[in-house]
Amino acid sequence: MEIIIHDTPQEAAVAGARMVARLVREKPEAVLGLATGGTPLPLYRELVRMHREEDLDFSRVTTFNLDEYLSLGPEHPQSYHHFMREHLFEHINIPKENTHIPDGMTLDVPAFCRDYERRIAEAGGLDLQILGIGSDGHIGFNEPGSSFASRTRIKTLTRETLQDNARFFDGDPTLVPRHCITMGIGTIMDARCVLLLAFGPGKADAVAGMVEGPVTASLPASILQHHSTAKILLDSPAAATLQRADYYRWVRENRPSWQQD
Repeated sequence: MEIIIHDTPQEAAVAGARMVARLVREKPEAVLGLATGGTPLPLYRELVRMHREEDLDFSRVTTFNLDEYLSLGPEHPQSYHHFMREHLFEHINIPKENTHIPDGMTLDVPAFCRDYERRIAEAGGLDLQILGIGSDGHIGFNEPGSSFASRTRIKTLTRETLQDNARFFDGDPTLVPRHCITMGIGTIMDARCVLLLAFGPGKADAVAGMVEGPVTASLPASILQHHSTAKILLDSPAAATLQRADYYRWVRENRPSWQQD
């Protein structure tokens, strides 16, 4: 686990976008796992800028999104289909058929989840998975208590997650769907590289638990301590309660000249 602390979310997002861009340039047919919510927005804006101004080519890239609310169709303004079109897909040259997002309107959830796992495997697996982290330590919609071996499946959201996401539903947690389809922790851990972003003081305790606490299903993101290539991009407020923050900064400042991001 590599901890990279920046002063601002924008600086961290630009650094993350450079990592994604390097992968896409080195492997044009890369398979990306994508996240939604407020955290990855500056990263997506930077990727759009790089596409427009630096000819970053997504024409052979394949994407799989982490999750989607059950009961929301793709045209619903709070669906993750809508989110991805609005903030990324409509602004880059990725073919629509190369993008995959769970179907919130599926009538057979178990069959859909098995098929989603099959499609990821047939694409060659995820080269890079972008993640955020919930204030309770969840990744994707894998709430506390989720199995580390879990695969794509239905999950019931916690009250805390409903409250956190109420800002997208006119501030009313009763409007947030109670269920979702999410990649499992096992699915996420199969990605060859994980890039997690966390910004703001509200994520500080979850980040500290993920990085420096015990590995426990009570804080699902802590499993990333066991990932071979997990890069954790933070702003200063999100890093505020890390006991070894000075060391993480020291490591970053004293990298060998040959070591890339």
